[in-house]
Amino acid sequence: MGVAISAHKLAGAVASENAVGTVASVDLRHHHPDLLEATRRIKDRDANKAAIWEANRIALDREVRGALEIAQGRGMVAVNVMRAVSQYQEYVRQSCESGAHAIVMGAGLPLDLPDLTQDFPDVCLFPILSDVRGVVLILKKWMRKRRLPDAIVIEHPAYAGGHLGAQQKEDVNDSRFDFDVVLPGVQQAFKDLGLESEHIPLITAGGINSHARIRELLNMGASAVQMGTAFAVTEECDADLEFKKVLLGATKETVVEFMSCAGLPARAVLTPWLKNYLGREQKLMQAAAGKQHKCTLAWDCLVSCGLRDANPKHGQFCIDHQLAAAARGDVKQGLFFRGKTKAPFNEIRPVRELIHYLTTGERPAGL
Repeated sequence: MGVAISAHKLAGAVASENAVGTVASVDLRHHHPDLLEATRRIKDRDANKAAIWEANRIALDREVRGALEIAQGRGMVAVNVMRAVSQYQEYVRQSCESGAHAIVMGAGLPLDLPDLTQDFPDVCLFPILSDVRGVVLILKKWMRKRRLPDAIVIEHPAYAGGHLGAQQKEDVNDSRFDFDVVLPGVQQAFKDLGLESEHIPLITAGGINSHARIRELLNMGASAVQMGTAFAVTEECDADLEFKKVLLGATKETVVEFMSCAGLPARAVLTPWLKNYLGREQKLMQAAAGKQHKCTLAWDCLVSCGLRDANPKHGQFCIDHQLAAAARGDVKQGLFFRGKTKAPFNEIRPVRELIHYLTTGERPAGL
């Protein structure tokens, strides 16, 4: 859900409806003026980097505890930690210490997630993967550590928002990602690995926007679904109102794919900033080689950053800067990640109404 989009309000509201609400862990200081202001005053780059990481650790603790308070013991509060983030280990540990019920990890293979959570055996682990090969790799690695996933999120890159589980833009529509291929393929892998007696739920994700689609996926063998865009346009979403309007107003023609600075394909709304960037993308990427920069925000948020590391195969922009602008509702400068399909409703509604529709098929009056 990106920077400052799914924090304590949205995660807590979803959990309070007996679902799994997820806090997106990256750069949560944007929700805390005191922490944001504290990191603006430091001139030394190394000191500023340390201060930003500490501010985000404190913000993550506040957001998890805030979500738990809203949930009042109902549902689950999870934290999404991107493997591609430099300090993902610290985010995992802080999430566990703050009381999160689950860690959801994608944007890279979470091979060491069992090691990072070994002191917190009651915290559920949900890796995000996109094809059978990735699932098998994780299962084999984790089995050596005597740990199995508590559930596996199967995310289809042709429909999901944000960073996509494919190596190239051209790969996102590959049939190996189709749910009718991955779900039976993973079930067969369970048998091949002697895990058929283990109940590991499979959670499908990407482009899910209706009760009918959920029923179809459950009948296909999924145990649950994960949804992003549908909840990002609810009343309780932590982002600015303009952010929600941009996502709701997007059409098939204005949702585009491109290479992010993290080296993964991405999907977002064609806003003025993105349109301008895409017009220069190839020229910027070709000119990047050998022109390494310091992190523009002085905190090196990503393990691998195309702009900072001068990688001509990755996007050449600061993703944190653009996502933070989107969360503030800055339509001109923001990068608005979004799934490919329409939202369930054509207007902003409460989480409770959305979940009621998704579980029953009954739409709110007037929609």
